[in-house]
Amino acid sequence: MTMEPLKLDEYLSKRSYVNGYCFTYEDKALFEVVNKNISNYSACHHVVRWHKHIAKLSKPVKKQPPVVCKQDKIVLTDMSLDQTILNVLEKDGEIDSLGLASDQSVDHQKLIGAIKSLLALPGEYIKAEQKQVSCWELTGEGKSFVANGSYEYILFNSVPKEGILQKDLMKLPNAKIGFSKAMTLGWISIDKKAEGGPTVFRKVETAEDEVVKVLNNISEQKSVPDKVIQDVKKRKLISPVVTKFYKVTKGPGFSTTIQRPEADLTAEMLQDGSWKSKTFKDYNFAARGAPMTSGYLHPLLKVRAEYRRIFLDMGFSEMPTAQFVENGFWNFDALFQPQQHPARDAHDTFFISEPALTKEAKFPSDYLERVKTTHEKGGYGSTGYDYDWKVIEAQKNILRTHTTAVSARMLYKIAQQPEFKPVKMFSIDRVFRNETLDATHLAEFHQIEGVVADRNLNLGHLIGILHTFFKKLGIEKLKFKPAYNPYTEPSMEIFSYHEGLKKWVEIGNSGIFRPEMLLPMGLPADVNVIAWGLSLERPTMIKCGINNIRELIGPKVNLNMVQDFPICRVNKA
Repeated sequence: MTMEPLKLDEYLSKRSYVNGYCFTYEDKALFEVVNKNISNYSACHHVVRWHKHIAKLSKPVKKQPPVVCKQDKIVLTDMSLDQTILNVLEKDGEIDSLGLASDQSVDHQKLIGAIKSLLALPGEYIKAEQKQVSCWELTGEGKSFVANGSYEYILFNSVPKEGILQKDLMKLPNAKIGFSKAMTLGWISIDKKAEGGPTVFRKVETAEDEVVKVLNNISEQKSVPDKVIQDVKKRKLISPVVTKFYKVTKGPGFSTTIQRPEADLTAEMLQDGSWKSKTFKDYNFAARGAPMTSGYLHPLLKVRAEYRRIFLDMGFSEMPTAQFVENGFWNFDALFQPQQHPARDAHDTFFISEPALTKEAKFPSDYLERVKTTHEKGGYGSTGYDYDWKVIEAQKNILRTHTTAVSARMLYKIAQQPEFKPVKMFSIDRVFRNETLDATHLAEFHQIEGVVADRNLNLGHLIGILHTFFKKLGIEKLKFKPAYNPYTEPSMEIFSYHEGLKKWVEIGNSGIFRPEMLLPMGLPADVNVIAWGLSLERPTMIKCGINNIRELIGPKVNLNMVQDFPICRVNKA
């Protein structure tokens, strides 16, 4: 520690080092610097006094945090404040935090923190009992009274001896209150018949502002009659304040030397044996550990897992859906969707530029011919679409527009088995469409699809399984409306009654796959396939309370929402 002589002299002039002074290693270091150049400080009275005093003291005590000099004001560190409390307790036997804070010129809350720090130490250095004291403090209006006078006093002083027109007097700020109070006190009178209009005159030569005197007494914590207190309280010039403080006494383990317990057992303690004489903090086995940095499942994945569980509970098996790039044959043609259908236009579908086409050899040749014939000329009870079907359109690579392309591949695979066996399958995965982006539509979304293949299935079976599926989601009020899909007949839109909106809302689509789709695959004629689908994003948005899908997927996603989203559990019936 080094200082210029004058600065050091000023610093030591504000430092008490006589009564209850604790000689520290910092003092020793400063003493050695000053002692080597004592002649340079001969004109510094406080430095000389300090030097003589320190020279008489014995060796310094255990090192303690120093007193810091900031902006010409001595500020105690937290550790020295703890020590101050113990030193005062040693001398007086009892303290109250308000009085000590005032004596030490420190913030009361900071002192409370030091007391709580001592209470937390093992060994019961101190005992503390919380108390509270009630007092009154001036409001902003009360402080204005003290600075400028009460409204009635200001108004009285504004009345000249010859009087003043009431209309002019009432232009003063808060004149209405001041006039009423001054009239009650008998300081002024009014002549309503005076020439020129009602005129206000003084009734007394001088007046004393008793309200300000009362406020000054309250501010100085002097005794004031209760009736007077209530009067100024009604005028909202004072407000009650409750101050909490601590009464501190010595504890069973009181000492002025703080021995803080060790938090950790180190290798050095074990080597030198010092652990035997040390105290250690108790382990809190109930404390929560620090949160670990880890990844979080997106809400879509959590909701997806719940839908997947429901399908598995119903005995469904999951279809492989990892192939995002599909060709037009499996995405459209195999589903009996004509090549001139608007859905196959670039405005609705994303086409792959490289490789743009799938090699024709990768298609099952006989199945390809049956699909071509069904499109051009019909068959299986259908007249077809009567157009020139082109294999080049079927070869075009696209981002799949629905997971029904996966269903078509799986049904064809089932049809090639020697013996047909009923199946229940589902898929939940991403699909892509060239949509106009808005609050509820993105260019990619997740489609949930369920498929059941068995002999002699009909519309009743479809409605029954839809009721079972949606009941597991907690949805029981269902209604069905006829609709059109290129690859299902009959087709139905699924509606549910929304209790919050008090209306029916669409929640999915369904139907029975057409014979023109199934029979070219090689499935038996009496096998029917029922299917339904819905999106994953809409129920997730409802569960998250999100109105804009871009807040669920994309750069606008709130990561806190992802981290805080709970495990998904639907309200099953």
